[in-house]
Amino acid sequence: MGILTTELECLLFVYMKKERFLGYFQINEYSATPKYQQLVNSVLNGIRQGYLSVGDLLPSINEISIEFDISRITVEKGYNELRKLGVVTSTPGKGYFIASTSLSQELKIFLLFNKLSTHKKIIYDAFVKTLGDKAAIDFYVYNNDYVLFSKLLEQENNSHTHYVIIPHFIDNEEKAYELLDQLPKDKLIIIDKKVKSMQGKYGAVYENFEKDIFNALTQALEPLSKYHTIKLIFPENSYFPQEIAQGFLTFCSNYAFNHKILHSFHNETVEKGEVYINLMDDDLVKLLENIITLGLEVGEDVGIISYNETPLKKFITKGLTTISTDFEAMGRSAAQLILNHSKEHIENPFYLNLRGSL
Repeated sequence: MGILTTELECLLFVYMKKERFLGYFQINEYSATPKYQQLVNSVLNGIRQGYLSVGDLLPSINEISIEFDISRITVEKGYNELRKLGVVTSTPGKGYFIASTSLSQELKIFLLFNKLSTHKKIIYDAFVKTLGDKAAIDFYVYNNDYVLFSKLLEQENNSHTHYVIIPHFIDNEEKAYELLDQLPKDKLIIIDKKVKSMQGKYGAVYENFEKDIFNALTQALEPLSKYHTIKLIFPENSYFPQEIAQGFLTFCSNYAFNHKILHSFHNETVEKGEVYINLMDDDLVKLLENIITLGLEVGEDVGIISYNETPLKKFITKGLTTISTDFEAMGRSAAQLILNHSKEHIENPFYLNLRGSL
């Protein structure tokens, strides 16, 4: 009876640990992190917090698949990633076990972007590449929406070593900054813009929007001089900082250019001798359609400067002139702040890429 009781107790203990893990592991539908990576991150976090030990039996592929309504392929991919890290091993007929609690991934990062776009992907890729295998990353996107932003922060249980956030909002900006200010500053990295109301010492990689557009347009002064009017398409309800418009106005005033800020391109008629600066790619498409319809030539009759460099823009028309921050440098610098335990504020490089559209 004693041996049987001991075996039953062991089985019950293993079952309870598996059940506890199933309760601990969650799939977050708001997360942009792939579900297999959420599984990986959950196991790694369980090890960090002492919930999982060497020899612990993990739930089977079927158990996780049924419990969280995800495919077996997704679960298997997660377990295979853990095997590559040396954290998990498997025994045919018995299942998956914790093989090691010695982790190279000491960093657990809450990465929050305002939206997905081509240039945001460049930031993300550079950030992940620089960190290498030193970090587990939980990635979220709040689509410039304050309500979703606040909900994601409320769900955060302070289990991350760092919070890396791009803070751009269409409304409730001040409320969002108040939430940011409540995060532990020793864990916080702000990227893409400065938040002037923030208190305490935290890391930042930022654009100097007003200075950047002024300097870039000054560098383009010679090709701009063949046009009589510069128009900035600045959507009224957008997350773009007003400093961009201010830098534009200062440039036009200093160099005596006729100028106009358009809050919509919808009813605009393009005329010869004008230069357009677009911030949104949707406006760029409308602008090009308008120019083609009128039979005007880009770079001769009408100039175009597009905000934010992407790989495709160098091939559009004669090549689009862009003014843009270095997104790869931004992602790389943010990762370096984490690796170096730095609270430095880094002004990100900004460039004029002069091409045929001007």
